Amino acid sequence: MASVLHNAFDLLSDRIQRYKARVDYLAIRLEESEGTDILLRRGQVETLSEGVSIGGQVRACFRGGWGFASFNQLDQLTERIEEAIAAARMVGEEETLLAPIPIIQDSRPLQLFGSDPRKVPLAEKKALCSHYADILRSVNDCITTTSVRYGDSTQHIIIATSEGTLIEQSWVDMEMRFAATARNSETVQTGRETTGSRRAYEDLMNLDDLVQSAARRAVNALELPPVKGNTYTVVIDPILTGLFVHEAFGHLSESDMIYENPDLMEVMTLGRSFGPSELQILDGAAPEGHRGSYAYDDEGVPATTTQLIKDGVLVGRLHSRETAGKLEEPVTGNARCLNYHYSPIVRMTNTWIEPGTTPVEDLFEGIQEGVYAKNWIGGMTNGEMFTFTAGEAWMIRNGKVAEPVRDVSLSGNVFTTLEDIEAIGNDFFWDESGGCGKGGQSGLPVGCGGPSLRIRNVVVGGETDEDSGDTWRE
Repeated sequence: MASVLHNAFDLLSDRIQRYKARVDYLAIRLEESEGTDILLRRGQVETLSEGVSIGGQVRACFRGGWGFASFNQLDQLTERIEEAIAAARMVGEEETLLAPIPIIQDSRPLQLFGSDPRKVPLAEKKALCSHYADILRSVNDCITTTSVRYGDSTQHIIIATSEGTLIEQSWVDMEMRFAATARNSETVQTGRETTGSRRAYEDLMNLDDLVQSAARRAVNALELPPVKGNTYTVVIDPILTGLFVHEAFGHLSESDMIYENPDLMEVMTLGRSFGPSELQILDGAAPEGHRGSYAYDDEGVPATTTQLIKDGVLVGRLHSRETAGKLEEPVTGNARCLNYHYSPIVRMTNTWIEPGTTPVEDLFEGIQEGVYAKNWIGGMTNGEMFTFTAGEAWMIRNGKVAEPVRDVSLSGNVFTTLEDIEAIGNDFFWDESGGCGKGGQSGLPVGCGGPSLRIRNVVVGGETDEDSGDTWRE
């Protein structure tokens, strides 16, 4: 399959040379992809498919105005270039501001640390899903619904620009999702687990314990008392920390949201204090092996690691070339698109909080009544407000983890919550289960992580009047 794109290098070079004088900037992104999608619900196959596609996109910028066109046949390239240029020239009225980047010509072949999922037969992938579905159903007779989803996608991409950049890179992304719903009379509880990898198909094998734990949480929760709604000091585990830093803070660090919103720009002023001096928040695709990792973003910018909060102070944000140019800040390599149908926009990659110095067992000390929350079922954000639902939780009494409870939601304002962090654990966990949605591009692979946190004044239980929103984590 790769030969189709390899044979396109001369074509891209010719078209770039022919048309680049008509605009300030011209970029062509070609993509070959193939993937698998399997869904088993109640043990029955609902989706079982493999697909291969080839397509591309053209982006043109003239006097600050952008034109975009996509296509799925190479012989449409010239026509789509002319369409994109015509659109850019029609809307451009100001100045093209793109932060400068080095001109790079590079090839990054697919890197795996085990089996390529493309070489695993579809029947074998389906058998793995059936095995996990059997585990979910076998835990208890009160489990009424189960679902297992498997997906893999391999992308081979070429980016060529009028500035002279020519980049070829490939990656594989894999993900599995498990859910079990248990019912006892009128009580219904669901347990979920998600995992993913960009390393090897073997990472999705031997997950029996993980799958079983999802079903057991659903069954066990049927007999648990609901948490009493109140404001508590909470301790959250690294998985919830990763969700929090991605959803509640990470999106606010994406600069396309900032420069278009003067109120948010004022709030997200560099140099403002956002938490304790021990707090360090970063984002970057440069750390290898995670689901948000790559060599170059979809504008050909090299991957970096960007510190967002340093010693509790806001010091950075995430950029495309355009947002970096307009805000006169360094590029960060965060322009990403889900596939060739979409234009690159500012997106997170791998987002994390650095470990602190407090031993995890010490995070509970002195809490007379609080909540210990682990994992996540779902959540939503609306601007700076968030609500997340924990996968499992316990009360904390007199500095000790006590009885388990259910229906634990954590709500608040992200800026207040960051200020209310009392201690940062010395543990750390990378969560590779993330699929991020923004601007109609849902399911973009990301990584997130962090240590356990102790946070005061968290609203637990029922929603507050401020809780609303429609941005659900995929």
